[in-house]
Amino acid sequence: MAAILVVDDEPEIVTLLRFVLEQDGHAVSSAGNGVEALERLGVEPLKAELPLPDLIVLDIMMPVMDGYQLNQRLQVEPRTQGLPILVLTAKGQKMRDLFEMAPNVAAYVQKPFDPKMLRELISGILTSRKQNDG
Repeated sequence: MAAILVVDDEPEIVTLLRFVLEQDGHAVSSAGNGVEALERLGVEPLKAELPLPDLIVLDIMMPVMDGYQLNQRLQVEPRTQGLPILVLTAKGQKMRDLFEMAPNVAAYVQKPFDPKMLRELISGILTSRKQNDG
């Protein structure tokens, strides 16, 4: 199916997302903060040969580099600026407002989340992206 990068510093959330998404046949990789995500995406250090995921599930509140800073960095990188982002947050409306102007944010999900709803939302994002790409 799709390659999905989960960026979250909570191991329990990563484990849950991996389980839920792999049930749908997705290949899931993870990063514990924004700096790790930039490495996995081949942005810093630059490794353009690294494959990009089809979707990033992004937590906001993380150590080292938070989700907001990571998304800002992805927006200025031509290779990653079109990657769809699903923002996963416990902070609700306040954080949602920060991402309001980001063109790559496809959806917001508040923690705790319903796995079935999340699966349907991700399926819709991936279907929409596939239709727009091809």
